[in-house]
Order: sequence, then structure tokens, then C-alpha cells
Amino acid sequence: MKPPYEITQEILRLITLISVQIGEINAKYLIKTDPILRKQNQIKTIHSSLSIEGNTLTEEQITAIIENKRVIGPQKDIIEVLNTLEVYKNIRNLKSSSEKDFLKAHKMLLLNLIKNPGKYRSQGVGIVKGSQVEHIAPPYENVSFLMKDLFEYLKDKSEIALIKSCVFHYEMEFIHPFLDGNGRMGRLWQTLILMEAYPIFEFLPFETLISKNQNAYYNALSISDKQGKSTVFIEYMLSIINKSLDDVLSNSVKKLTESNRISLFLEENDKDFTRKDYLNYFKDISSSTASRDLKKAVDDNLIIKIGDKKTTIYRKSST
Repeated sequence: MKPPYEITQEILRLITLISVQIGEINAKYLIKTDPILRKQNQIKTIHSSLSIEGNTLTEEQITAIIENKRVIGPQKDIIEVLNTLEVYKNIRNLKSSSEKDFLKAHKMLLLNLIKNPGKYRSQGVGIVKGSQVEHIAPPYENVSFLMKDLFEYLKDKSEIALIKSCVFHYEMEFIHPFLDGNGRMGRLWQTLILMEAYPIFEFLPFETLISKNQNAYYNALSISDKQGKSTVFIEYMLSIINKSLDDVLSNSVKKLTESNRISLFLEENDKDFTRKDYLNYFKDISSSTASRDLKKAVDDNLIIKIGDKKTTIYRKSST
């Protein structure tokens, strides 16, 4: 059954803005071009998602863990970071429509932190804010079939990925299928749904904006809960995505240099290629620019030139 929500003018406006932004980012090859930027964005994502859940480690400490340096901090916080890194290392092997992968990701995320990670809860839970009970989750006996229904919804190809990701995030938080890790799983799975449709979301740290104003995040969840539909939460999450994409465009002002282009092309292509293949990949450069790029790459020993003139092919250097 399709979860309840309404398509508002605000949702339509945000989807239009986001679609334009994604097109612009893809056209400029932003995010993908810079390995350092990708690493920084992953660190921001991990830090933001875990800090929302009370993890005390800083971005600098998370960077040190990634670089296998010794970090002094609560053991639980360090394990959370290591587990989250493991999930992101394997994220491309996960399918958003697979409930089995969903449970597998939870197991990776909560390994050595709770009993029975990767399994749905077997007791009732409520969400308490201060002295008030904010939300009573559905009985644990209902969790299994509610989640099955939700994964059936994910298989609906007629639904826009941007909306589908927000609806799943909200509905999963409402069901609260686990004793711990629900928030992290909701945000992780939204990222996975989005990156399957738009690969740039693998490197987009939209959780940073959530962590900066957690009250707005929980407020959107709470209002949707009271209204019995996810409309307000969809509007909230789309506004966060819109702002995150806006930040990427504002901060990534430089055009691709020849080195950026070559690095990006070689990262995406392992096979032998021609100048025509290179031009087809970068449709906004001239033939002479392509020739200069390839000559420099040969001079820098990044690629090997085989043949001459029309029969020329290029191969990634093994050194």
C-alpha cells in the first residue's frame, strides 16, 4: 500500500529546483572530480549523522581513524565510526529495494554495539523527548509486515526517487523497526535511494544541515506523525537537499582543468579508448583541447599512446 502524503506546490517547486541543480552539477562534473572533496564530504556525512545520535568525536578525530591513526575517545564512539565507514565502503553493493540488504546494513552499522544487530525489535518502544512521550511506535509484532509493505513501495518505479526517499525515511522512523540505529538507518537509506537515481548523492553531505538544526528535523517528523502523513517531512527534507546542492554549486566555482579531466576520465574508464571517446565524455571541450589533454597525460606517464593518427588508441598506464 502506498504511504499517505500530498503533493504540494512547495514540493513541486523544490523538485524543480533540485532537478536543475543536479543537471548543473553533472554538467560541471562537480564533486566527482576531486578525491579530496569526496573524502571531506564523507567525513562530514559520518560526523553529522553520528553527532545527531550523540557521538562526541570531531571531524578531525574521524579523519584520524580513516588514516589509521590512534584516537583517544569513548570506545563506543570509535566503534560507531568504524562501523559507519564499513557501511559506506560497501554502499554500492547494497540495493535500496532489498530488505535483506537493509538488515545487513544495520548489522554492519551496529556490530559490537547492541545485541542482535540486523534484526527487527522484539519489544515495544516509545520515543521520549524530555519528560514527554513524543511517539509510540507500532507493536513489535507488526514490524515485519509493515517493513515488507514499505519495501514493496520502494519497488514502485512510477514514484519519483526524490519523494520516495523522503517517504521511506519518514515511514521507517515511524515504524521504528530497531531498538537502536533507526535515525542512522533512515538517513543512510535515503542516501542510497537517491544515489541509485542520482550518483552525486553518494558524495553529498546533506546530513550536515540536519545536524546544524536538529530541532527542525525532529519537528518535521513530529508534525507528520500528528497529521498521519509525511507531507511536511517531505517538504523539510527536500529543502535540506536543495540547500545542500546549492552549497555545492556555490563552493565549487572552478572549471575542470586538464588534470581534473584526465583524472576523472581514467577513474571512470579502465578500457582502451580513442580521442573520440574522450570527446564524447567531455562534450563541452574542443578537439584541440582533447588533444592537449591527452598529450599531457602521455607526457606525465598517466596513459600510453598506441598507434598513430586515425588508428591511435590510449591505454591507462600501469605505473
